[in-house]
Amino acid sequence: MTDLPVVAIVGRPNVGKSTLMNRVLGKRVAIVEEKPGVTRDRKEELAEWAGRSFTLVDTGGWMAGGNQLDQKVSRQSEAAIKSADVVLLVLDATVGLTEEDERVTKLLRRIDTPVLVVANKVDDTSHESLIWELMGLGLGEPISLSALHGRGTGDLLDRIVELFPADPDDAELESGDASSDGPKTTSIALVGRPNVGKSTLFNRLIGEERSVVHDMPGTTRDSVDTVVETEFGNLRFVDTAGMRRKSKIDEDTEYFSMVRALQSVDTADVALLVIDATEGITHQDQRLAERIDGAGCPIIVVLNKWEMLDEEARKEVMYQMGRMLHFLGEAAVLRISALTGRGVHRLLPALADAISQYETRVPTGKLNEMLRRAQQAQPAPHGGRILYGTQGATDPPTFTLFANKDLPSSYLRYIERQIRETFGLPATPVKIRVRRRG
Repeated sequence: MTDLPVVAIVGRPNVGKSTLMNRVLGKRVAIVEEKPGVTRDRKEELAEWAGRSFTLVDTGGWMAGGNQLDQKVSRQSEAAIKSADVVLLVLDATVGLTEEDERVTKLLRRIDTPVLVVANKVDDTSHESLIWELMGLGLGEPISLSALHGRGTGDLLDRIVELFPADPDDAELESGDASSDGPKTTSIALVGRPNVGKSTLFNRLIGEERSVVHDMPGTTRDSVDTVVETEFGNLRFVDTAGMRRKSKIDEDTEYFSMVRALQSVDTADVALLVIDATEGITHQDQRLAERIDGAGCPIIVVLNKWEMLDEEARKEVMYQMGRMLHFLGEAAVLRISALTGRGVHRLLPALADAISQYETRVPTGKLNEMLRRAQQAQPAPHGGRILYGTQGATDPPTFTLFANKDLPSSYLRYIERQIRETFGLPATPVKIRVRRRG
């Protein structure tokens, strides 16, 4: 989204930044909860107002000092400010100015970017007088609104659009991203249990510190994505929140994080299942693999922190792979260190191979020649016979076989193996449907 104007939403924690983002977009894309620290990463979304498209960036709360995680979140906010064309400083009008608000303001006074002061939580006209205390910041007259109820957001968007460059051509460039004329973008979801290194790997893949990385389980609360141009095409990497067993989810925030992560899996072209090799293959890893496999997209298993294992421990992990994840077939398994980058260079070629298999289309003539040879080598039991077959879809490759009677599942597994071996599809899901003819 680099060709579009960028609007960054900043401010101290719990002033309603994510609520404002959801209001502008007209849908819930950022997790909102009435406590600080829910938003930790930058989240970018395409927005539109009055015919102008722009990139809207939600950030975690900026805090001076704080612990190591707070400092990383604050650096994310500062990075968003530096890349923005317009900055929205969101304040809680019902609380008034705080020391943290003053510190954020000092940071904004040092930049040349236009800043709009947003007095949030002004739910009705009786609260309008609350905004005058905010005039003392010296950043212009505040714009009063209620992000929760939508009051005043149209006026804010009008002011934002007025600050954009006069030439609207940049907005039209981004709108072409969704058209069929542009290059295809492949979506890749990074999934796994909390604290296995997904965000560290995500940051290494995109070449910048985009997701906050910290040795605290559950740091990523929402799905964060970015598009990277590679020699294999445009790849959209989606960093998802760590998924736990449902019985372990006792907060609304964690529940919505899990829902968003599962949505990312369902819409992904490829899933990277990140596993902490130092902990081995857990039952939760197994359940996540089953969930991804059920979504019908290729899986690449990433054994992270491999460098921390001795030879005996490595053999044990590979034994566990064969015992607990055998249903993944010949899915690629990469042994890496996201922290040091060791082995990560093999990931893009593995993704390209998985995507190629996922999008494979087999000519009807070659498919039927293969079916003929397979049936000659091993006929179907009880007089069953495949008359002919065709590939009805890709993503994943889906084949329809027309047969003279129902075929046992064991014979269909044999045909699936022949299809995989003949057409080079060892690591992608393959769907086979049978219809009776004659």
